[in-house]
Amino acid sequence: MKVLASYSIKGGVGKTTTAVNLAQQAAASGSRVLLWDLDPQGAATFFVRVKPSVKGGADRLVSTTGSLAANIHATNDPAVHIVPADFSLRHLDLALDDTKHPTRRLAALLEPIADRYDVALLDCAPGITLTSEAVFGAADALIVPTIPTTLSERTLDQLTSFLSEHPPAPMVLPFVSMFDRRKRLQRDIVEHLMADVVGFLPTAIPNASVIEQMNIHRSPIADFAPKSPAAMAYQHLWADIAARIWS
Repeated sequence: MKVLASYSIKGGVGKTTTAVNLAQQAAASGSRVLLWDLDPQGAATFFVRVKPSVKGGADRLVSTTGSLAANIHATNDPAVHIVPADFSLRHLDLALDDTKHPTRRLAALLEPIADRYDVALLDCAPGITLTSEAVFGAADALIVPTIPTTLSERTLDQLTSFLSEHPPAPMVLPFVSMFDRRKRLQRDIVEHLMADVVGFLPTAIPNASVIEQMNIHRSPIADFAPKSPAAMAYQHLWADIAARIWS
């Protein structure tokens, strides 16, 4: 099982829409997918129409008796299961800090179910915290949505610097998110990122109203607008990622 995390230090860059749409695309390509919502806001859980619930809360989940299997739920897509989030995950850092090996705990929780899935996609809260360090310890690759702004580029630099100082580190696969091609400054930043940042993926996700409509439909874009440019972009993005992680 490959473990991928939709992650960024910066909030509001499209982590959850990335995780949900890539889970759908991975399933469409034939993979068995586990989506793990690690954000206490539970947006991924909302999008796949599952009740926000973690049995026993964050403390029990990461304890020595905790289990992902007990928290797995089916979704409308038979190939996609989810470990939902609830608001108890706001205490996940504290719960991890009480464990013996906090940065390895998420990986340990994934190990017993690794033969049931081909891909695990972790939807992460923003910031660099103990939880995100545990994500780094579990993930084969970080999928990093990067909006074409100076601040978003700066947080990508901060992430790569942090990982270089804390080996071993997962592969970093950034891509452009929320791209408005009408804006010259954004086009210039995208050209720079794709030319100069190692590992930057070639597919850009547009800043499109159909992505916002996920809030209404509560489903991946391919379910309600399969021919839209955004749906096609996520399809190409998944192909980019698959080519890197299974190369």
